[in-house]
Amino acid sequence: MDIRLAVSQDIPLLSEWDEHISKQELINSVQLNRVYIAEIGQRPIGWLRYNLFWDNTPFMNMLCLIEEEQRKGYGKELVLHWERQMKLLGYETVLTSTQSNEYSQHFYVKLGYETVGGFLLKPEPYEIIMAKNF
Repeated sequence: MDIRLAVSQDIPLLSEWDEHISKQELINSVQLNRVYIAEIGQRPIGWLRYNLFWDNTPFMNMLCLIEEEQRKGYGKELVLHWERQMKLLGYETVLTSTQSNEYSQHFYVKLGYETVGGFLLKPEPYEIIMAKNF
């Protein structure tokens, strides 16, 4: 699997995949180099999108792999790649969140993330905030 920064040519595909962000915000994220694409060969299989919480701490907003490529270790590789990039940029902590009813909380714990808080926005399940320090 290869991992690269998203470019403007990826926006149509990312817009189709990622329904959690407006097209303009997606364009902004790509221009800020805050979206990574995972590929096998040249076939995109997933993406990771982040922003800066409090304007100073990387926060992974979205990690997603197409269904047929899940549970093969690609998500782990993508997160570890992102963490390495954040270290190179000088960050000492990264954040993410997951809903309390999602399996991904266990995935992040295996990668060294710890629960540091959360919040409830009804009618959604409790959102768990997780952090990892380098």
